[in-house]
Amino acid sequence: MLTAAREQAGELGIHAVSRGCGAALRVIAAVSNAKAVVEVGTGTGVSGGWLLRGMRRDGVLTTIDYEAEHQRIARRVFSAAGNPPSRARIITGRALDVLPRLADRAYDLVFVDHDPAEYGPVVTAAERLLRPGGTLVLNDALAGGRVSDPTIRDTETVLLRETVKGLRDSDAWVPALLPIGDGLLLAARAA
Repeated sequence: MLTAAREQAGELGIHAVSRGCGAALRVIAAVSNAKAVVEVGTGTGVSGGWLLRGMRRDGVLTTIDYEAEHQRIARRVFSAAGNPPSRARIITGRALDVLPRLADRAYDLVFVDHDPAEYGPVVTAAERLLRPGGTLVLNDALAGGRVSDPTIRDTETVLLRETVKGLRDSDAWVPALLPIGDGLLLAARAA
């Protein structure tokens, strides 16, 4: 199912998470015994499929995307993988409009694979959403090597660089950058 979802993502011009990133997401969800997960950026359901594989059987994935067509594909992918409709709450809308409506400290994991220009405000929202010890995961945190190159000063790269630095320097987070794909930044919410 995920192979077909990855192919559909390519046809739609969406960059789906790699198999390595997906496997890491599955392990992170499993290790954290995740019951409630927020995904910002549904795409065609590739990352959500990996998250659902690692989550508890009674867990619910809340996935947010502004593209209804992508979410229709993701819904089919989740169903074809044997997930009942109650396992995925699919919300169409802008992440910055939807996240404020989600409950405080109610989530075990927040995965972000979205517009890097919005990573900063999404990280702020994740701090409120995650229970103490919960995990934030940012995909493409190295932006193809642009983040580590100080000569690259385009707006998107600068904003992403500031988000990564903010997580590293904050007492509210315990971060680690994994060199998987274009970088997975994991950050545990401090107690």
